[in-house]
Amino acid sequence: MSHLYHSGSRALQDRFDTRRLADRLEERIVVDSIDDEDKAFIEARDMFFLATVDQRGFPSCSYKGGEPGFVRVLDGRTVAFPNYDGNGMYLSMGNLDAHPKIGMLFIDWDAPSRLRLHGEAAISHDDPLKTEYQEAQFIVRVTVSEVFPNCPRYIHRQALSERSPFVPKLGVTTPVPDWKTREFVADVLPVGDRANDSG
Repeated sequence: MSHLYHSGSRALQDRFDTRRLADRLEERIVVDSIDDEDKAFIEARDMFFLATVDQRGFPSCSYKGGEPGFVRVLDGRTVAFPNYDGNGMYLSMGNLDAHPKIGMLFIDWDAPSRLRLHGEAAISHDDPLKTEYQEAQFIVRVTVSEVFPNCPRYIHRQALSERSPFVPKLGVTTPVPDWKTREFVADVLPVGDRANDSG
């Protein structure tokens, strides 16, 4: 019995005669742990897409970026990544705190390839890894349940022109984003936010 497919998946597989193919792919490529090749792939990425679900059942997808290796594979069943300062809404982080099942999509744009990871996430405010990430607010640890590659044929080749200057780096003052200097947020910025001093 499949853990990956449900009645909606099965109806479409039957309509397009892909049930046998889908079952073979689940059997051969969907695993419950990260191997050395997957570890190297994940830790070489400087971004991923994070899928969560809110209290209304709406899915949310967000972009998470950092320096290459900001997502760490701690062992075959655990990955961790930092949460940096954002817009203060905490949509994705709030979602995963309330509903821990998440999806992560890692993409290599240069040599098109992608990897999907499903797991359960937990926020750790006093995680020992926090000291290893400049300006991390907290660490998210994910217990892996499924890992599998996806067909890369529709990935557009893209080259990196520059990394974001807003990704925290040791010994470098992170710039204040322009939107935090706008009048409509000036009176509601968190205490201690450096944008308070930029006006």
